[in-house]
Formats: sequence, structure tokens, C-alpha cells
Amino acid sequence: MGLAGALGVGVGLVVWAAVSSLATLIIYVGLALFAALGLDPVIRWLESMKVPRPAAVTVAIVVLGLITAGLLYWIIPLFIREVRDLIASLPLFTEQVLRSDWVDNVERILSGYLDVDQLAGEVTGFLSNPANLIALGGGILAVGAGLAGGISGAILVFILTVYFVVSLGRMKKLAYDLVPASRRPAFIEVSEDIAHAISRYLVGEFGLSFINGVLSAVFLTMIQAPSPLLLATVAFLGSFVPMVGTIVSSTIITLVCLAGSPQTALAAGIYYLVYMQVEAYILTPRIMDKAVEVPGALVVIAVVAGGTLGGVLGALVAVPLAASAVIIVRKVVIPRQNLH
Repeated sequence: MGLAGALGVGVGLVVWAAVSSLATLIIYVGLALFAALGLDPVIRWLESMKVPRPAAVTVAIVVLGLITAGLLYWIIPLFIREVRDLIASLPLFTEQVLRSDWVDNVERILSGYLDVDQLAGEVTGFLSNPANLIALGGGILAVGAGLAGGISGAILVFILTVYFVVSLGRMKKLAYDLVPASRRPAFIEVSEDIAHAISRYLVGEFGLSFINGVLSAVFLTMIQAPSPLLLATVAFLGSFVPMVGTIVSSTIITLVCLAGSPQTALAAGIYYLVYMQVEAYILTPRIMDKAVEVPGALVVIAVVAGGTLGGVLGALVAVPLAASAVIIVRKVVIPRQNLH
């Protein structure tokens, strides 16, 4: 018995080590599966327009491939150029901030404790040396490895998404066949409801992110913010994280706009305050409330728990998982309780 227990613990440790080693691959598979579910409504819409399913799948895959290739071709050089320009403007930006009126007021209040001239010299000297900025990013090799890993990960997710989109129907049928025949209809109904809820959520989230990204690009270009396209990309990506993503990305964008001028930062701050109200009270109810029927308190709890357990990716999948749990409770747990 002791030997059997020790062997069981050993097997458990081996399985845990394997799962830990494959964590990145598991994340890629999950992202690809979510992307496939997000494309499913598009394919079904094309089918409703009398397009054969093979042609609909081909169109969806080609469009997804063009978008992925376009983003990699456009965003990476743009990101490198914008980051380079932003780094080049950091010393001047720091000098402007340290010479502003509110810093002078702070210096007068903390007279004898704060020397702005010395602080400005140290900060400007530090930011003027590119080696220091590279060191903050983890070094050239770390930055390069992260960039290469991101590109390879995006390509792998795209390839897996293609396979999942093509074989989604067969994958569902295989999963349904594993369920006993007596419970199969109920299992199929709940599974399809969950899949549709996830699909609607992803489409709605992409719509909100697209609106935020486009409006941010237009407004930031109008006010001549530094690196407007890069900041618009930050707004687009930030909107994918429910509840807190828009707030965090808006704060980052407003702080970066200080590199232009305090007036630019003020204009950006006011714009995002207004936009967040429009998103919360107009866009989200019209788009997301129709996609997933999850109570607001549960959304907050799910996002916080998902972010704590899985970081940004955990926060991304928290809401559809919460919607899935709500569907299971409504269609499985409650009906069983009503039988007793």
C-alpha cells in the first residue's frame, strides 16, 4: 500500500511537471479555440447568406490570415519606430515636467529636501543612455526573445485556429458521442448554449475594442498626441480586458500624452472620461448585454479572480467562463433541484 501510494504521488508529480512545462502550449490551444468559436458566428452568418460551409470556412480563414499578416507586417515596424521616437523624447519630456509650475511649487514646499536641478540632471542623464533603457527591458536578448516568441506564438495560434475552425463540427460530434445516449440531448443543448455565449461574447468584445481603437486613433491624431497609432493600439488591446482594461489603457495613454504637453494630456484625459461613460452606459448595454447574460457583480468577481489566477489571459477568459457557469446552473443544477 505504501509503494502504491508513493507511485501515485510520483505519477501526480510527473503529470504536474508535464502540465507546467506545456503551460504555454495550453494557453495557445485555448486562445486558438476561443478564436475558432469567435469565427463560428461569422461562418454561420455566411451560411445564412446561402454560402456553402466549405466556402464560408475558407473566406473566414483567408480574412483571418490577412488580418494576422497585416497586423504583424504593420504593427511590429510601427511599434519599433514609435517606441524609438518615444524613447528619444523621454529626456526632453522629463526636463519639461521637472521645470513645470507644479514641480516648482512642490520644491518650495519641500525646500531643503528636494533639489530639482540635481534630480533633473540625474533623470535626464539616465534616460539619455539607451543602455539603461534596454537594461530596464531585460536586455537586448530578452527583448528580442520576447518579440520572436510573440511572433511565433501568433503564427502557432493562427495555425491551430485554422484546424479548429475546419474540424469544429467533428470535434463537437466526438465530444457528444462520449456522453451516454440518455443524457446526450441535454448535454448537446447546454454545450451549444455555452458555445454560442462564448462566440457572442468574443464578437461583442472585438466590436468594443475596434470602436475604441478607431476613435482613439482619430482623436489622438487630431490633438497631435505622441505616437498616436501606437497609443490607439494600446487602447484597442486594453479594451479586450473587461471592466479594467479601458481604465488602465486610458490612464497609460493620458500619461504618455504628457510628453506632448499638459494640454494634450488634459484633452486625452477628458476624452477618455467621456468615452468610458459612453462605453459603460450606451455601447456595453447594447452590445455585451445581448451577448452574455451575466450579473454585473459576478462579472467583477470573475475578472478579479481570473486576473489573480491567470493574469491578463485569465481576465480575458473569466467572463465567458462565468457565462458558461451561469448557463450550467440554470439548465442543469436548478432543474435537478426542482425535481426534489
